[in-house]
Amino acid sequence: MASTETRPAPLPTGLPGLPGLFDPPFVADPYPTLAALRKSSPVHFDSGTGLWLVSRYEDVRGVLLDPGTYLPDNAQHSVTRLPVSALRALARAGFSLTPALANNHGAEHAGLRRLVMRFFNAERVAAAVPMVERTASEMLAGLRPRYAAEDTCDLAVEYARLLPCRVMMRLLGIEGISADTLAAWSDASLELFYGRPPAERQLHLAEQVGEFHQWLTAQVSAATAADGLIGGLRRHRTPDGAPLDVPTAVAVCFFVFIAGQSTTGQLISTALLRAVADPGVWARVATEDGFAEAWVEEILRREPPVTTWRRVTAHQTELSGVRLPAGAQLLLMLMGTGSDPEVFEDPDRLCPHRGNIRHHLAFGAGRHRCLGASLARTEAAVALRAAARALPDATLAEPGTQPPMLGLLSFRAPLQVVVHRRSGR
Repeated sequence: MASTETRPAPLPTGLPGLPGLFDPPFVADPYPTLAALRKSSPVHFDSGTGLWLVSRYEDVRGVLLDPGTYLPDNAQHSVTRLPVSALRALARAGFSLTPALANNHGAEHAGLRRLVMRFFNAERVAAAVPMVERTASEMLAGLRPRYAAEDTCDLAVEYARLLPCRVMMRLLGIEGISADTLAAWSDASLELFYGRPPAERQLHLAEQVGEFHQWLTAQVSAATAADGLIGGLRRHRTPDGAPLDVPTAVAVCFFVFIAGQSTTGQLISTALLRAVADPGVWARVATEDGFAEAWVEEILRREPPVTTWRRVTAHQTELSGVRLPAGAQLLLMLMGTGSDPEVFEDPDRLCPHRGNIRHHLAFGAGRHRCLGASLARTEAAVALRAAARALPDATLAEPGTQPPMLGLLSFRAPLQVVVHRRSGR
């Protein structure tokens, strides 16, 4: 029962005196806005998106741990209304995203989650480390000749973006398609559903997403009951004993492929950018046992690739003293929770090995916590350490400048990490 002291929900407003969530100032530096929200309006209606912004750590964690009140149904909804042309392109491709993992609160969610988890558990990730190291070394060897000649290399575009895709392909036995194509499809999916592209670009993105969906459908339809994720999905039975239908299996693969590629690549890009900007950190990453892992964990706390996630209220409820009606669309500010001074001391400073570092919410919490957390952590640490060892004298080509940033509703990372050899080496 709601308290009689509960204040009514505020009238719809934007962020008074602060940039909107898609505005360049927010994308470049979201921290002032996140701090202002935590301090003065922890549950705030944003008229620019129609979402309730939830910014304090305890509130966000409470929402994630209460799936009965806060449903995941809207997690993969398009942020921007798609034009008819884009909808037709998706329809021609037979595109649909039935509830599967991130957007599923039904009885079948637990079984699907257990199935996918078998392919990304700690034991399998540990066994995959030599393969990840080998893949990283192969990619860095391709950059070495230009780097040695004192040319520039873009570690975000040429390394971080493609490494997770190649790892995913090797883990899941995917053949007959290039990593560049899969990465492009994954990036297009994020931009279409979490960005605000103009109508003509939405059509282009929808066509790419349609191609991705058709390829996944063909993979699932042709799969046998062999080992591997897709084979496991074909063998899977729903709670009523029926075989898993193809659209749901495709929806699982759609989510897993994107989460395993794009978001991990974004994490690696950010970890590289922040480490290479500091020669002392770059040297420690290369030489000090455990430092790469600690650095990645701090990046996850302070600057995670998944900056927000959505929920919708199942019924009227109260959060941080604000009444929310049934059907209220919530945006959980995951990135802001990692800088909440009520939880993390000196939150603005990157401090590897801080005592409560694993308390961050970069991977969510509860029954929908990220299935690929172990793989993402491991890949990012391996990628960071391999780069620091292969390019020990690297420095940013334009130190002190902010690179262009990916600025989607729920995803943020540097689009470029351009480095070259430090002079005099």
